[in-house]
Amino acid sequence: MAYRRVVNLLPRGKEFVFGLWIHRFQKPQTVISQSHCGRTERTLHTSTPSMVKLLSVDELFARRSVQEHLKKMETEYSECLRAVSSSLPEEQCSEDELKTKRTKVSLLAPLVQSIRELDAKQKEIAETEMLLKDDDPALRELAELERESCVQDIQDLRQKILDLLIPEEDADLSDLVLEVTAGVGGQEAMLFTAEVFDMYQGFAQHHGWSFDILGQMTSDLGGLRNASASISGPQSYKIMKFEAGVHRVQRIPKTEKLGRMHTSTMTVAVLPQPTEISLTIHPKDLRIDTMRASGAGGQHVNTTDSAVRIVHLPTGVVAECQQERSQLKNKETAMKVLRAKLYSMKLEEETSKRYNQRKVQIGTRGRSEKIRTYHFPQNRITDHRIGMTVHDVQSFLLGEDLLDEMNSSLQEFSNQEALMELLEESSPEAS
Repeated sequence: MAYRRVVNLLPRGKEFVFGLWIHRFQKPQTVISQSHCGRTERTLHTSTPSMVKLLSVDELFARRSVQEHLKKMETEYSECLRAVSSSLPEEQCSEDELKTKRTKVSLLAPLVQSIRELDAKQKEIAETEMLLKDDDPALRELAELERESCVQDIQDLRQKILDLLIPEEDADLSDLVLEVTAGVGGQEAMLFTAEVFDMYQGFAQHHGWSFDILGQMTSDLGGLRNASASISGPQSYKIMKFEAGVHRVQRIPKTEKLGRMHTSTMTVAVLPQPTEISLTIHPKDLRIDTMRASGAGGQHVNTTDSAVRIVHLPTGVVAECQQERSQLKNKETAMKVLRAKLYSMKLEEETSKRYNQRKVQIGTRGRSEKIRTYHFPQNRITDHRIGMTVHDVQSFLLGEDLLDEMNSSLQEFSNQEALMELLEESSPEAS
């Protein structure tokens, strides 16, 4: 079976590490992915030429760069532990240095413990394999059972170590503000935007997150020109961040009289919601305007100045809200959206260089790129970042298992890329 390697994703002279391949044949293939319970098979019916292949846990651990990095972490842990435990005056550090080393010890302790447990299990399995050569059949049978248990434990420990190596983003711990905006396609784009917004509401319900609509502007046919919502819940941003980007739909619109298929787009922005501590906004940098609300909403529309628009003068970022009758509540909501936008800009600036070579883009960096196509006639959804396709568009738009499956695959690929990037940065050649 013929493959060709994808090398244009990496800087010249760098080793190809992501395990990304382009398949020359457009037919169903099986991708082997790694889970905590061992190897699992998932068939991806791809109708696009690109297909991404994950490296297995064993393949990753066979890499010299992984082994060298783990040894480096163990050495760093031992040195920091000795420094914070030492009572010798010549080995004592300043208070700031000690604080840094204590933090490092705390962060590295779970990783080093897992590495040592893995070493112990590998010695145990070596001893067990010696018993497999014994003449006693009963002893060999017991040794075989013990060996199987050790193999599973080793697999689990290796996966745990890789998970601990992957750097955690500060924003991953936050909630989020979701924004959807109709793109090319007129009324059809607005109808699709409404469907995607409903999909994410279902996705939030599926995960047990709260979904609070901050504002929405409807179209004449019941679609959405734009809408925003606040989503709160465990790992909500970490899971939702892969949805940011341009979503494309291909189908025959309800308004189409000649039966022609149209292509429309809409954009999703996923903005991490910062805390007061992580982002400070000075009141002098804000211009707050009040106006009368417009659109549907009852007697208060165009009668009171309840709508609020806030402009952040240094950056020109604008946030507005007219969802509530209370001007105070609208101001609070607009500030929440403004804070999320400014934090997202700050986060993007800090990480733009780091993720420049990443295939799976995260956060707001994916907004300018078409990330997914919803093809109704062929009943398929294709994510162009990893070449994964699932079928059953209507079930996917419910925001439940199929969206979860695609999101998990994106997370797996992103984690592996982050790990490879970390190993590349920490290698002696990189320095």
